[in-house]
Amino acid sequence: MSQEVRYRVRGGRPLNGTAFVQGAKNAVLPMIGAALLASKGRTVLRNVPDIEDVHRALDLAEHIGARTEFHVAERTIVIDASEIGDPERAVLPADIASRFRGSVLFVPALMHRMGHARIEGVGGCNLGSRNLDFHYRGFARLGAEVTEDEDRNHITVEAGNLRGGHLYLDTPSHTGTENLIMAAALAPGTTVIDHVALEPEVLDVIRFLTRMGAQIHGGGTGHITVTGVEELTAVEHTIMSDRIDAGVFAMMAAATGGDVSLVGAKLEHLGVARWKMEQMGVQFAQQGAVLHVHRDPAVPLRPINAVTSPYPGFATDLQSPLMALATLAEGESYIHEAIYDGRFALVDELTKMGAKIEVDGTRVIVYGPTELIGADVVAHDLRSGAAVVLAGLVAEGETVVSPGYPVDRGHSQFGTRLAALGADIVREETA
Repeated sequence: MSQEVRYRVRGGRPLNGTAFVQGAKNAVLPMIGAALLASKGRTVLRNVPDIEDVHRALDLAEHIGARTEFHVAERTIVIDASEIGDPERAVLPADIASRFRGSVLFVPALMHRMGHARIEGVGGCNLGSRNLDFHYRGFARLGAEVTEDEDRNHITVEAGNLRGGHLYLDTPSHTGTENLIMAAALAPGTTVIDHVALEPEVLDVIRFLTRMGAQIHGGGTGHITVTGVEELTAVEHTIMSDRIDAGVFAMMAAATGGDVSLVGAKLEHLGVARWKMEQMGVQFAQQGAVLHVHRDPAVPLRPINAVTSPYPGFATDLQSPLMALATLAEGESYIHEAIYDGRFALVDELTKMGAKIEVDGTRVIVYGPTELIGADVVAHDLRSGAAVVLAGLVAEGETVVSPGYPVDRGHSQFGTRLAALGADIVREETA
């Protein structure tokens, strides 16, 4: 990454028009990992978002021996994993792996194709005490041997004799669910996984793996059974739309008192976020494959109470933009972050813009409405970055968001799509 990126936003313009929702970030990353399980053929993934995490995932795939092509204009990836197998390449290097958490999704392919995996760093968003232990405990219950260095920054997984087993997740993590399904797909015997995630992205990954030849039952029930098969083959698949991307654009339309049509968005995928936005005064209408979002600027936003929880509950990934939106509501909003304890770095940035927010452990009280003022703010992670852009869209004067890289990790052509809706936003690259 030779250049730094920042976003410059000037507020006061309502968003109007049509925006295309990108393919789901949280579906494409596990699918790239799953594609590496295919010993024959070329996988074709369509509706792929042009985001930094996808580029890093493809860098990792190339590093371990796959051949990849990203046709950005066509939003299509082609992956040939037929020649993977050199044990010397079964290392996920820190310079790539530390920059996004999706690297852990490559471990099942390395175990099955090379016999072992070594991760030299696991990064992504800084979300407090969240860790990946449950992934590795699951691999161990399938027969793998997991060891780690004293600093816990280097982890080695030896496949040994993988076999089906009874697994469970302490919390229904979507990456944990996907990872254990992938590990079980080629393990002899039957694997039962309890307390799994219900996210639409997980179901899309299951559809993809099933097309490849995996035998998976129970998706969407919280209880999944996987019967191991001898091999998986490459297939073609179109990725679902990104419900978090859709939710962010819906909240931005609401903040600015706009009228936006989101192509590819599904209202049902928003879960409880849909009801919370409606309570605040946002109007939705599903028209086929297009979700229409409207908020009458003459009617003040109402305050909200929200608690994050796994799907179909209120998505933790939408908590940050909801907090920014709540600064505009008339009254006190209460938000409880019940999943990740590192989500409140945003409070300091919104405070710079004039927001009044009180933090009490894993809860915040947002006092509104606030006349936000433009400021220089920090994008601490992907979701807080999108949230301060949202705040900038309604703030008086200019808001400068830096670094812009966290936003680019998860939102494709973010500035371009917002500008097409009428936003005054510029993405700048600086030396």
